[in-house]
Amino acid sequence: MKKLTPSQSLINRLRTSKSLFFSCLLALTATGACSQKSITTDPVTGECTSLETRQPNSPDQKPTFAGQTRACGMTSTTAYQVEVLAKGLDKPWAVEPMPDGNLLVTEKPGRMRVISATGAMGAPLTGLPEVVAGGQAGLLDVALSPTFATDRTIYWSFSEPRANGNGTAVARGVLSQDNKSLSQVKVILSTQPSYTNTMHFGSRLAFGQDGMLYVTMGERSDLKTRPQAQEMNSHLGKILRITKDGAPAPGNPFIGQAGALPEIWSVGHRNVQSSAFDTQGRLWVVEMGPQGGDELNLIEKGKNYGWPLVTFGEEYSGQPVPNAVTVKEGYESPVYYWDPVIAPSGAQFYTGSAFPEWQGNLFVGNMKDKRLVRLKIENGKVTGEEHLLKEQNQRVRDVKQGPDGALYIVTDQSNGELWKVSPKR
Repeated sequence: MKKLTPSQSLINRLRTSKSLFFSCLLALTATGACSQKSITTDPVTGECTSLETRQPNSPDQKPTFAGQTRACGMTSTTAYQVEVLAKGLDKPWAVEPMPDGNLLVTEKPGRMRVISATGAMGAPLTGLPEVVAGGQAGLLDVALSPTFATDRTIYWSFSEPRANGNGTAVARGVLSQDNKSLSQVKVILSTQPSYTNTMHFGSRLAFGQDGMLYVTMGERSDLKTRPQAQEMNSHLGKILRITKDGAPAPGNPFIGQAGALPEIWSVGHRNVQSSAFDTQGRLWVVEMGPQGGDELNLIEKGKNYGWPLVTFGEEYSGQPVPNAVTVKEGYESPVYYWDPVIAPSGAQFYTGSAFPEWQGNLFVGNMKDKRLVRLKIENGKVTGEEHLLKEQNQRVRDVKQGPDGALYIVTDQSNGELWKVSPKR
C-alpha cells in the first residue's frame, strides 16, 4: 500500500470531516439528532468499514454488484432498553402486537396465547386445529386481519397433518373478546404437495396494501423436493398471494397458465421465514439460503429468484450446490446476501416515532449469531448494517413493531422470552 504524505493525510482527514459534517447536518434536519459515529469509517481514507470481517464460506464467489454483501457497519446513537415481558414460552415462533397493546404469541408445539402489555400471560387459546410439531414443524406465524378492529379475525400458518404426509396450511378464526378462544375456525389454504419430513415449511404471513395475504413457502429441504421451487404445479419454494378467504388473488401472474397453480406470486425460493412490507407497499423477504447464501430479496410479481439454480453459498457439507451459478439471465439477483449466514427469521420495517434514527430501517432476526440485525436501505441497496442485542445472547425468532413504537421480540428456545425494546428512560 502506498504511504500517504502528511499533507495528503491531512487533506483526506479534512474531506472526511466535511463529509461527516454534511451527513450530520442532514441527520439533524431529519431527526433532530446528530452523531458522527453512526457509520464506521476509516480515519485516514474516509471509506466505510464493513461490519462483517470473518472469512466467507465461499471466498471464490464474488458479488454481482458493489454493496451486495458486507455493507458498512453503523451504530445506533439512541440509547434503548430491553425489558423481558414474559418467560417460559415453549419455542415461540411469532409475535403480533394488537391495537390495545396486548400481544399474540405462537408457540411451535401448537399453542397460541395473548400476553398483556405488562407481561401477564394468558392461557393457550382454545379452538386451534392439530399441528405436526418437531424440527421446524409446528404452529408458525400469526397475523391480524386488516379489519381486526371490527371483526377480530386473525390468520395463522401451521404444519398440517395429512394422511399422505404433512404440509404448510393457513387458517383463520375469530378471537373472543376475552382473548381466551377462537371460533369460526377454517383452514383456507392447504399447500401442495404433501410430504413427510419436518423441514422448510416457510412460512410468514403479511397483508399488503392491496388487502391480499402473502404467504411465504419453503421447498421442504430434501434433494427430492428442492427442484419443486422451480416447478409451477407445486406451491413449494414459492410466495403465494391469496384473498382473505383463501382464493387465488385477482391479478396473480400465472392464473390461466396451463400447469401452474393460480396462487403463485413469485418462484425460486429456498425457505422464507422473514417478510415485511415497506411504506411504499413493496414486499421484502429474507430467506434462509445454503451455507453462505442468506438473501434479502425485493419481491416482484411473477419473478424467479433462482433457487436451486442460482444462489450464493454452498451445501452444509461444504460441497457446491449442484449445477448452481451465482448469476444468470432471467433470474433475480438478491439485493443483499450474507456469507457467513445469519439464519434469518422475522422482519419489520420501522415506522414508529420512538426511534427517529431507525425510520425506514429493516429489522431482521438473527438466530445463528443471536442478535437483531438493522439494515439501512437506500435506493434499493443496503448501505448500512448493525447488529443489536448481542448482550442478550439469544436466538431472535421474530420482531414486530407495536402501536407504541417499541419493538417486540420473541426468542427461539424451549424457555423462550418476549422482549420489549424501547428508548432508555
